[in-house]
Formats: sequence, C-alpha cells, structure tokens
Amino acid sequence: MAPTTPGSDLRSWNPRGLAGLKHVRSITLAMRRHALEGEPSVRMLNKVPAVTLIFWLIKTMATTVGETAADFLSTTLHLGLIVTSYVMGALLLLALAVQLMTRRYWPMAYWVVVVLVSVVGTLISDNLVDNLGVSLIVTSVIFGAGLAAVFVTWYASERTLSVHTIVTTRREIFYWAAILLTFSLGTSAGDLIAEKLGLGYAYSVVLFLALIAAVAGAYYVFKINAVLAFWIAYILTRPLGASTGDLLSQPAKLGGLGLGTTWTSLLFLLAIVSLAGYLALRQRRETADVALPATVGERP
Repeated sequence: MAPTTPGSDLRSWNPRGLAGLKHVRSITLAMRRHALEGEPSVRMLNKVPAVTLIFWLIKTMATTVGETAADFLSTTLHLGLIVTSYVMGALLLLALAVQLMTRRYWPMAYWVVVVLVSVVGTLISDNLVDNLGVSLIVTSVIFGAGLAAVFVTWYASERTLSVHTIVTTRREIFYWAAILLTFSLGTSAGDLIAEKLGLGYAYSVVLFLALIAAVAGAYYVFKINAVLAFWIAYILTRPLGASTGDLLSQPAKLGGLGLGTTWTSLLFLLAIVSLAGYLALRQRRETADVALPATVGERP
C-alpha cells in the first residue's frame, strides 16, 4: 500500500502516471501544511538513521575514536583531562545545537555529535576515576542508574523508547541523554572488565562480540522486544569499541598492538567520514527521486 502519512518512507514507492504524481504532490502539500501548523506528532521527520549494518559499523568505530581521541588529546598532546573535557564539551554543545535545529536526519551532523558524545562520555568516566578516585565499579553503577532513570522518564513522557519515532525535540533530548550515558557506562564497564579484572583487550573484544551476537540471536530467533535488543546492543558496542581502540593503540607490553592513539584515531575517523559521506550522498539521491515528481505538471 502506498504511504499516505506525512514523513512516510517513499523510497519503496515508484510513482507512475498522473495518479502517482497527484499522490506525491498531495503528500508534499500535507507535509508543508503540518509543518506550518506545528502539530507535535509530525513536527519533524525522524532525526536518527535507520538501524542497518552501516549504522552499527559507524557507531562502533565512533566508540573506538571516543577512547583513542580522548587519550590522544589528554595524554599525547598533554592537555590533561580537565582542559580536554572543557574543549570537547564546548564542541559537543555546538554540534548538538546544530543537530537539534535540523528538521530531519542529516548524516554528517548526526555522526559528528555521536563522535563527540563518545569522546565526552569517555572523559566523564575518566575524570571520575582518575581525578576524583571513584572506583570503576561505583561509576558503572552510577551510569547504569542514570541510564535507567532516563529510560523511565522518557517512557513516562512519551510512552515509547523507539528510535524510529524521534520526531520531536523533547524525544531527541531524551535520546541524546541516553546516548551520552551509554558511552560513559560502556567506558567504565569496559575498563573494569579489561583492566581491573585482568581479562585483557583481545579477550574483551571477543567477549563483547559474543554478547552482541547473543543479543542478535535473541532478537532474530527468540523474537525479544526490538527496542530492548537495540539498547542492549547499543550499550555493548561501547566497551567493544573501547577495547578495540585499546587493543590497537596500546603498546605490546600492555597487551596492545602498538599502533598508537594518533594513527588509530585517524584511521577510524577517515572510515567514519567516508561512510557518513556515502550515507549523505545516498540520502540526497533518494530525496531528489521523491521530490522531483511533485513539481511535474504544476499549473501556473
């Protein structure tokens, strides 16, 4: 059935003939009318990307950059945790302001925020542990409780935790608050398992890959709730990315491969930019395919 509501996904519908053109035009006019009226339920198109393999690849690489970039800035460049936290926090607020002002999903803006949230989430955990002396167990519990509180408040307000309906500013704020806490939680939990419990970086990568595979299996085989599966996998990709970053960047004597934080950060940033650029180009082509027929046959 052809989509009939504003914001529907038109990519699978191929308009042919006068009826199809009229249908696309009616949807376009309806979207414009709702935008002018400001109805909360259709205020924006969905602000976050579809959950695909590319989504998980970029997200995991972003978590790796969050780990290595934080170490690069604070240790390699000798900025220290405090200065690095202020600089990256300011950049995050700026990028988040741009993201919140957009009316639909914009790949470059979205993934810049994810990378910066990853760095800031890592720095929050590192500041508590290294500067304030809070144990990794305590920080893991604190971030876990904070994430649970965000989810409870989000659900009480919106009656959903789905990432497929981030169509209002309030929902998007809940979304980014949850994302920030997943990065901080993942940092503390990952460091706790890999370093304090002595599992090591390589075995930690294997462990978190196995846990993510188990979640995927539970979703596809046992049909567990999709929203629950998404958020569990999202949390687990943080320590996976962090362990991967440490495995690549740390010297051999500490259990790493010795690539260093500079090269690890650059390689993963280039991969993220390339994939995000591809998504932006694909979105532009798909938008043009939908928007063009809406202007065909207009009467003066």
